[in-house]
Amino acid sequence: MFGGLVIPSNSPHLRKSGSRHTVSDLGTNELENGIEEGFLHSIEANDLKSPATPMSTTAIIPSPILLWRFKVLLFFLWGFSCCKIGWDSVMRMSTDKQDLFLYEAFLYYNPLLLVAMMVWLWGINLWFFTQAGVNYAKIFDLDQNHLTHREIWRCAIWMTIIVPTSMTAYLYLYSHGEVSFAASQPVLLYAAAVMILIFPFDIFYLSTRYYLLRTLWRIAFPLQAISFSDFFIADILTSMVKVFSDLERSVCRMFHRQVATIAWLEADSVCGSHSVAIPLVLVLPYLFRLFQCLRQYKDTGEKTTLLNALKYSTAVPVIFLSALKYHVFPDKWTSFYRPLWLLSSVVNSLYSFYWDVTRDWDLSGFTRIFKFSKPHFLSHLLYGRKWVYFWVIGSNLILRCTWTYKLSAHLRHNYLTVFTIAASEIFRRFQWIFFRIENELNKMNSKSNIQLSEGDMPNEEEKLLGDVNRTV
Repeated sequence: MFGGLVIPSNSPHLRKSGSRHTVSDLGTNELENGIEEGFLHSIEANDLKSPATPMSTTAIIPSPILLWRFKVLLFFLWGFSCCKIGWDSVMRMSTDKQDLFLYEAFLYYNPLLLVAMMVWLWGINLWFFTQAGVNYAKIFDLDQNHLTHREIWRCAIWMTIIVPTSMTAYLYLYSHGEVSFAASQPVLLYAAAVMILIFPFDIFYLSTRYYLLRTLWRIAFPLQAISFSDFFIADILTSMVKVFSDLERSVCRMFHRQVATIAWLEADSVCGSHSVAIPLVLVLPYLFRLFQCLRQYKDTGEKTTLLNALKYSTAVPVIFLSALKYHVFPDKWTSFYRPLWLLSSVVNSLYSFYWDVTRDWDLSGFTRIFKFSKPHFLSHLLYGRKWVYFWVIGSNLILRCTWTYKLSAHLRHNYLTVFTIAASEIFRRFQWIFFRIENELNKMNSKSNIQLSEGDMPNEEEKLLGDVNRTV
């Protein structure tokens, strides 16, 4: 009709991508069909003649690889700037003040740097568990809102940026005579960290912060049954006693307004090495873990929990015998207390090493560390390799012995050496987590297998009923 070519209504020339097919009934009037088809054909022709549509926004967005490279470049530029500004600021100071001021600045910021390191390594732990298909949320009894390894790393990145930036500002302001502004830098940083941790509103991962605070409360007051996450985090806290000790000294100096000054040399008994608060802070994580073991013995009656409690009690003599050096005569320390300190250090190191290998890890049969669900270089490198277990046993023994260095207050003269040992202890705990989770996963799987086997076995009543039915 109308002299035009009649095109079937379901022709692809009449449809755009995503539009529905035009279906005509056989009984409809040909005039109406021709008008409808001509109308659609004219629309299609107009679309073809119209100018090209603007470029889609997806073509403007750069690729993720390019964004990642740009962020890495900014990160290195930021790191270089902080190092350059910090070095120039230290060089502006007089020679007699450089070492003292660097020691004080390091005291304020190294606890948060160690915490950032622990967060980075914990993200690696979670990434490893994810790749291996380990249901760590079930092991730790986490809800659906728990943080993934990517979110953990995002927190670590911000910590890695903010803490050195504040330290650089502290050095720069002090070297340029702005003492009051310099003193405010660590104070503001500590206050911001506390506020973010206790912020009651649903931002900054509220459920995770609440989970952490609730677990810390349960650790400090073990008035309930001890869960796996309770003693797992408590064990991690024992590896971070250096953090708590330096936090106590830093807050003490802030409270006494000794920041950005050398007045702390005159008040060493209040916030320095002679302070009685240092051994108390060092021993607290071990006492928490000790009370947890006693609580577990009360609930379960297992004697192994008492042996575990004994392990944590061996750290108490190491800490307090070391602190006595500042409160007794030098001859008394050399002739009597120092041999006791050495003996207690050896006992604590060897007992802790033995417990790691035989109890926490159960490496008696060389269990195999997790295998990734998809082919990966790390899985091929680690899974089923005996060198992994020889390495972790040997390094654990060495780092257990060096960790005694940090528990001893009278050995903390070179702050860089102490920081290195504290960082090495955190790395040892990072290794410990893999094998501790593997052992816990094996226990859970064995329990589930036992329950399944018991469920498959018929009870005595079912056997009797079966015998009766057969006789009938």
